[in-house]
Amino acid sequence: MILLTGGCGFIGAALLRHWLATTDEPVLNLDALTYAGQAANVAELAGHPRYAFCQGDIGNGDLLATLLRQRQPRAVLHLAAETHVDRSLSGPLAFGQTNALGTLQLLTAVRAYWQTLDATAAQQFRFLQVSTDEVFGSLAATAPASMEASAYQPNNSYAASKAAADHFVRAFHISHGLPTLTTHSSNNYGERQHAEKLIPRMIHNALHGLPLPVYGDGQQVRDWLYVDDHCRALCAVLARGVPGQTYNIGAGNERSNLRVVQQLCDLLDTLRPRADGLTYRQLIAHTEDRPGHDRRYSLDCRKIKDELGWQAQMPFDQGLLRTVQWYLSQTGAP
Repeated sequence: MILLTGGCGFIGAALLRHWLATTDEPVLNLDALTYAGQAANVAELAGHPRYAFCQGDIGNGDLLATLLRQRQPRAVLHLAAETHVDRSLSGPLAFGQTNALGTLQLLTAVRAYWQTLDATAAQQFRFLQVSTDEVFGSLAATAPASMEASAYQPNNSYAASKAAADHFVRAFHISHGLPTLTTHSSNNYGERQHAEKLIPRMIHNALHGLPLPVYGDGQQVRDWLYVDDHCRALCAVLARGVPGQTYNIGAGNERSNLRVVQQLCDLLDTLRPRADGLTYRQLIAHTEDRPGHDRRYSLDCRKIKDELGWQAQMPFDQGLLRTVQWYLSQTGAP
């Protein structure tokens, strides 16, 4: 079986659904159910014969030791994290506590468990750290994409805390031989994403006739990765990745935030026209930019394609349409 931390979050829940649909292996979901971990994301999995849930914190060493001893996972997929940049600006301590120190606590418990395994099981064991492109910092418009070996230059507390976690993972591999893997993904999107994230927030505001707040000039560029493509990538890394290596996961869908919001507006104009006959674009309102707002993220993903045979499959236009249609289908949507 595998142990997955943070399985009630957006990416974690998608990975659980993908895992149960494509493998016959049991999975234990460990999640603290903070603001970003919503039980509703995995409600459909309740009662599944290969799914188990434990509410708990990765900072609880005794709980971790007990779960590892009792469940005997052959891999740990670590997705539990505080992920909302805006929240990291106002409350950075929580990000350091969960993302950095929580990961260190988890690594410590996993190492102790891993050392109890027989030689074959220890060699086959994997610890997969799921990280972000934000650790590489902001890129100029014409700068080459970040590679796996690019220098870390985090510019906000979320990115800094994830960078710290990545460094702990690397240290446990180098110093203790723990078979670790690390991934850096670009901006995920898709169904069931937390309401604070750009796409669901804009859809919600638009449907309720509220302003669509866009930071600064809206020209901050992100690469948009459909969450199901990310799940396939994580499974490929777990199955075929080389311990000690890192892999970038992106889709090559670089778009400015403003362009994404405008495309959302155009879709809603077609799928759910406003009663007053106006366009949703008229709701766009530029606001004061976020402190330290990174201008551009971009990932060079040749390594995962060449070595593991993975590449993104979902075109952005199709994925965005599917995402909007899902939100429109939800009960209570105007």
